[in-house]
Amino acid sequence: MSVLDGRPGPVAPAPDAGTDGLVPLFVRLKLALLRNGLRQSAGRRAAFVVTLVVVVLIAAGQLLGLVLLRGEGRDAATVVVLATGVLALGWAVLPLFFPSGDETLDPSRLVMLPLRPRPLVRALLAASLVGVGPLFALCLLVGSVLAVAHGSGAVVVGVVAVPLALLICVALARSVATANIRLLTSRKGRDLAVLSGLVIAVGIQFVNFGAQSLGRAGGLSSLEPVAGVVRWLPAASAIGAVDSASGGSYGEAVAQLLVSVVSLAGLLWWWQRGLVTLMTAPDGSTIAAAGPPREKARGGRGPRLGRLLPEGRTRTVMGRSLRYVLRDPKTKGAWITSLTVGLIVPVFNALQGAGSAYFACFATGLLGMQMYNQFGQDTSAFWMVAQTIASPRDAYEELRARALALAVVTVPYTLAVGALTAALLGSWGSLTGVFGVSFALLGGMLGLGALASALFPYSIPQEGGFKNVAPGQGGLAWMSGVGGMVGSVLVASPVVVLTVVLTVTDHRSLWLVVPVGAAYGLLAAWAGLRLGAARTAARLPEILAAVSKG
Repeated sequence: MSVLDGRPGPVAPAPDAGTDGLVPLFVRLKLALLRNGLRQSAGRRAAFVVTLVVVVLIAAGQLLGLVLLRGEGRDAATVVVLATGVLALGWAVLPLFFPSGDETLDPSRLVMLPLRPRPLVRALLAASLVGVGPLFALCLLVGSVLAVAHGSGAVVVGVVAVPLALLICVALARSVATANIRLLTSRKGRDLAVLSGLVIAVGIQFVNFGAQSLGRAGGLSSLEPVAGVVRWLPAASAIGAVDSASGGSYGEAVAQLLVSVVSLAGLLWWWQRGLVTLMTAPDGSTIAAAGPPREKARGGRGPRLGRLLPEGRTRTVMGRSLRYVLRDPKTKGAWITSLTVGLIVPVFNALQGAGSAYFACFATGLLGMQMYNQFGQDTSAFWMVAQTIASPRDAYEELRARALALAVVTVPYTLAVGALTAALLGSWGSLTGVFGVSFALLGGMLGLGALASALFPYSIPQEGGFKNVAPGQGGLAWMSGVGGMVGSVLVASPVVVLTVVLTVTDHRSLWLVVPVGAAYGLLAAWAGLRLGAARTAARLPEILAAVSKG
C-alpha cells in the first residue's frame, strides 16, 4: 500500500509535523527546477527571457485595456466574464498539450516519498502559483475587477473573487493533468502534444471567422446571452459576482461566489482522489505485460491494409508510409493539420458567402506539401531504406510508392472538399474546373516533392511539438517548402490558363479540364519522380547524413 493511501491501516500514521514545511519546500523545488532548466543552455535562457518579456507586455496591455473599459456598462461586464471563462478553459486544456512545461505536473515522481495526499495538494497548489502563467492570469483577473467594480461592496467582493478565480484556474489545471498523467506520459500523450499546433492553427481560423461574424452581428450585444450563461460557470462566476455586487444584486453575488467556492472544493477533492489513485494503481506497463500478445489477439492475421495494396515493393513502401501517418507523432500532426485546415478554409469561406469553389485547391496544396522531404520522416532509419536502393529504378519505385500512398488519401479528399465547397456556394458549374486544376497541382507537387526530397533533405526532430527542423537546416526546409509551392503553381499554370480561358469563352467545355488536368498531373508526377529517382540514387550518403541530425 502506498504511503499516499489515506485509509487507516495497522501501522500508526506518520506525524503531520513533517508536512508543515511542505509548502515552502515545494515552492523552492519549483524554483530550483526552473533555475536548473535555464542552466542547461543559453538558447533555453534566451527563450525564457523572451517569453517572460512578451507575456509581461501582453499582461500589462490587457490590464490597461480592461481598466479603460471601466464605465462601459454591459459591454465591460460581457468582456470580463467571457475573458475569464476563456482563461479557465485555457488552464484546463493547456496542460494536455504542453505537459513538459512544468516538471512538477507529474506527481508520480513523488510516489516513493512519505507524503499524505492533503498536505501534498496544498504544497503543489502553492508551487503552481509560481510562474509566468499565474502572473498573466492575475493581471487579467485584477483588470477585470477594476473594469466592473463600482462601490465598496463590489470592491470587497472583488478582493475575494481574484484569489478565488486564480485558485480555481490552478486547481483546474492540476486536477485535469493528474487525471490524465498516464496519457500524457505515453505515446498517445506525445501525439497529443504534437497536435497542439493543430489546435492553435484551427483556433486562429475560428477566431478569425468569429471576429468577422461578430462585426456583422452588431458588436458585443450579440454575446450577452452567452455571457449570461458563462457568468454562472467557475471561475467566471467569481468575476460575475463583482458585476452583480456593482449593480446592487448582493444575493446574486453571494450565489455566484458560492458557485466558485463549491467548484474549488470539488476540484481539490478530485485532485486529491486522483493523486491517491495515481500512486496506488498499477501503471500501464504492467497492465500491458499481463495482456495477450498483439499478434495472438489478432488471431495471427496480417493487417487488413496490406492486403489491399499492390504486390511487391509498392505494397511494402505504401504500407510503411501509411503507418507513419497513423503512428509517427510528427507525421500524424502534419497530416491532421493539413486535412483540417484544408477543409476549414474553403468551407468556412463558402459558409460566409465570400469564397470560391477553387478554394478547394487549398486542400490539395496542403496535402501535396507532405511529399516534400519524404526521407526526413525516416530520420536515421533511412539507412535501412538506402540498403534497398541499388539503382535509379529502385529509387523510382520507392518514390512512386510514397507518392501513391499520398495520392490514396489526397485524391478522394480533394474531390470531397471540392464537391462540398461547390454545394455550399451553389457553384456546380465550376466543379469540373476545380477538379482539373487540383489534379494538375497535385501532380506537380508530387513530382517536385520527389525532386526536393533528393536535393533538399532535412531532419525532423522527434522531440518538441513545434520543432520540425533540426538546427542549421532551416535554409533547406525553406528552399524545399517555398520553392516547392511556387514551382508547383508554375507547373500547373498551363491547366490554370486553360481553365480561365474556357470559363470566359466557352463554359460548357469546361469539363475538358478534368481529363486534361489528370493527364497533365500524371505526366508532371512521372517526370518529377524520374528526375528525383536519379538524384536520390546518386546522393544516398548525403541524404542519410542530412536526415540523421535530428
